[in-house]
Amino acid sequence: MTCCTSSTAAIGIGHSDGCSPEEVAFSSQELRDGVRQITLSVPEMHCASCIRAIENALAAVDGVEAARANLSLRTVVVNWKGDRGAPPDLTGALSAVGYSSHLPTTDMGEEDRVHSHLLRALAVAGFCSMNIMLLSVSVWAGADAGTRQAFHLLSAALALPAVVYSGSAFYASAWRALVHGRMNMDVPISAGVLLSFGLSLYDAIGNAAQAYFEASTSLLFVVLGGRMLDHMMRRRAKSAVAGLARIMPQGANLVEADGSVGYVPLKEVHPGSRLLVAVGSRVPTDGIVVEGRSEVDSSLVSGESAWQTIDLGSRVRAGAINQGAPFVLTASVAPADSLLSEMTRMLAATENSRSTYRRLADRAAALYAPVVHSLSLLALIGWFYGTGDIHRALTIAIAVLVITCPCALGIAVPMVQVVLARRLFDRGVMATDGSAFERLAGIDTVVFDKTGTLTTGQPSLLNLDEISEEHLAIAGSMARLSRHPISMALSAAHSNSGPGLIAFDETRELAGYGLEATIGADIYRLGKAEWAAGAGFTSGDGEPPPISLSRNGQALATFTFGETLRPGAADLVKSLQAKRIGVRILSGDSEPAVARIAHFLNIEGFSAGLLPGEKVTAIADLQVRGHKVLMVGDGINDAAALRAAHVSMAPSTASDVGRSAADFVFLGDSLSVVDESLEAVNKAMGLVRQNFALAVIYNIVSLPLALAGFVTPLIATVAMSSSSILVVANALRLSVGGKQIEQERMPRPHQVVEARA
Repeated sequence: MTCCTSSTAAIGIGHSDGCSPEEVAFSSQELRDGVRQITLSVPEMHCASCIRAIENALAAVDGVEAARANLSLRTVVVNWKGDRGAPPDLTGALSAVGYSSHLPTTDMGEEDRVHSHLLRALAVAGFCSMNIMLLSVSVWAGADAGTRQAFHLLSAALALPAVVYSGSAFYASAWRALVHGRMNMDVPISAGVLLSFGLSLYDAIGNAAQAYFEASTSLLFVVLGGRMLDHMMRRRAKSAVAGLARIMPQGANLVEADGSVGYVPLKEVHPGSRLLVAVGSRVPTDGIVVEGRSEVDSSLVSGESAWQTIDLGSRVRAGAINQGAPFVLTASVAPADSLLSEMTRMLAATENSRSTYRRLADRAAALYAPVVHSLSLLALIGWFYGTGDIHRALTIAIAVLVITCPCALGIAVPMVQVVLARRLFDRGVMATDGSAFERLAGIDTVVFDKTGTLTTGQPSLLNLDEISEEHLAIAGSMARLSRHPISMALSAAHSNSGPGLIAFDETRELAGYGLEATIGADIYRLGKAEWAAGAGFTSGDGEPPPISLSRNGQALATFTFGETLRPGAADLVKSLQAKRIGVRILSGDSEPAVARIAHFLNIEGFSAGLLPGEKVTAIADLQVRGHKVLMVGDGINDAAALRAAHVSMAPSTASDVGRSAADFVFLGDSLSVVDESLEAVNKAMGLVRQNFALAVIYNIVSLPLALAGFVTPLIATVAMSSSSILVVANALRLSVGGKQIEQERMPRPHQVVEARA
């Protein structure tokens, strides 16, 4: 197993020689203050030394501010600043160091061709290796000299297709690196295969007692087998990104000013565009419903399987499927800025950052080529000097070259990170920064915002059981005509309870008071108690006043509302406290409102009435005292606090600013994903440490044995590959249990905190 994946160019699969500077300028998106960003696909990237060479080459280009390579997706994200008419020659810079590049595509055909080539190469190497081993059994059993030479020459003929065809990807990559003055992981692998084959051919012609053709073919077989597994894992991660991209429709039904409808590409949709969403189609971008009523399946963007009813003024997200009737929405953002596009970018960016463990593994892998070549050369010189036997010295040098490949170390971190990112994505959690996994594993304090985080931010009717069906029907029919949060909560309670709608002769909404409707000579009012029924009610500090329904000034019913807790909030707090993780609330809401939530959730530490800067100060104080803080918030006023915290999370319903500031974004309503994320990353960091230990122990044990001459090239091949396969198998343990967690997406009953004193 190696830390590399096969190069598409090396197997004859690729694109044109990159894209022109003009295409770079056209395909880049604006970030800020003239800084633009573009993502390029680099199919020949396959190890840590490739990452370093690519990032260094791009960093040296005038106008490039930052370059970050992604090994799993084989892409590089480049931030550049300059005139659109004279963009930097990024593909030229990459070509100068031996890498082709092109604009990424969601087409998985190239990945399929790479997969097919790996499978064919693996089959050839496996067939040749097995048959050579069968011939070797006869030699080992004591064949005479003539039979032995015949079997060795026959083994050479069998090994030749494997060495030439199966090893082609390694040789092309190694040659390209050497031509450009670089070293990569394929150089020692190619040297090991060719040297062991060449030495064995020499032995076969000379009728020596031993020949190691099975070493070269077995090396190719096990390394290609490891590459196949590695490719499948990376392909799986990439397919998640490509899958999201494929979900997006290619165009939208644009409603023109004259009412006509035309189908246009997504790039022609802008904020303010009116779009018709047909039944069965996906919503092309985030927007507000302006015509029609329907139901949408928002499971992709919310994680909830229950359909959502939408009406005038309802907000819908890109990617939701219209399951009811056609409706018209006004786009609030361009499709490229929708939540679904943001999810795609976040998933793709997960591996871009380097955690402490990742940087350590990268540095170790980068030292590999010069160190292992030096050790192999020293073994050759030392054994030849000590024994005078060049054949013996060369055999040991080849064994050292093969057995010390740090492939296990190179994949120790990225393999766990790929599996972790996919598991969290399946649960509806996406990281905006790969280093956030490691930071999340180290937290000891969680700080929550209240409104919109611990609570949904929407009121809920508390005393539904006290309201008659007649009065609920009247109030619900009036409330559905208003977009006020209280009216929406009352309308929702009415819709869920089932009483029919009542038609009024006339209705009107009085700002600051409530709703008034007439049926014949009767006047109905729904709103503040002192206005609706003349009651002299005064709410306590921080309490929302009760809402009264009256007819001709006589009170009919009183509706009491309270805040709705997010599903999973109580369970999350209990779980955190059981793990001895500190829990606090930092909120800008009034003290009585915050105190009620804190008391209900059994949270002792809370602060109310805080301005955004005061939240930052409170988090800074905790961190000065040595705490590592996880901030969970959602609003624009939480953005600074999310950035100030050691690590941060925000729901997908958060403001755009809040989502951009957070390290993790989770879909759905339930806060249970916070606890599940903590458990997953803690398990992942444990696996990373185990993988490091396995890789280090392997090298400590194997290197002295190889230098001492106790290891043949065949044994070295098996040992090297076994260590990498063990690391991969250990990483895959993280995916165990993912299906069970996935089933918990069904909505849970909401909990309500009373607003009454």
